[in-house]
Amino acid sequence: MHKLNFPTYPFRFKNSENKVLIFDIIRKKFMVLQPEEWVRQNCIHYLIEDKKYPKSLINVEKALKVNDLKKRYDIVVFKSNGDIKLIVECKAPNVPINQTTFDQIARYNLTLNADYLMVTNGLNHYYCQMDFEHSQYQFLKDIPEYKQ
Repeated sequence: MHKLNFPTYPFRFKNSENKVLIFDIIRKKFMVLQPEEWVRQNCIHYLIEDKKYPKSLINVEKALKVNDLKKRYDIVVFKSNGDIKLIVECKAPNVPINQTTFDQIARYNLTLNADYLMVTNGLNHYYCQMDFEHSQYQFLKDIPEYKQ
């Protein structure tokens, strides 16, 4: 797989039916190792190991409704009270991050109301903090570490 702009993490791999699978520590199952999944798994480990978010507060690839359309988010990190702290949109390394990507995560956030947004293709990471009062987001150098 492509070398990403994340620290190196210990992953579990296996082969099945001529496909390489990677173990997802949140979903607790092996997933087909596609480029976007590689980015998602690195990001999950980054959130847990570097940003100290508890596994129990992280949710991966769940459906949500946006304007009566079914969509799937990549990663959501909850606060302990059930509100959403962070939404992460993962793209494959060959997918450039552009305004369309930000529009996608901003549409998801109309439903989810997260405090922070992260968009990554594994090579480039963008972090934003929501300013709900002015209906905009501000770019950050990084997302904050977990605090109770």
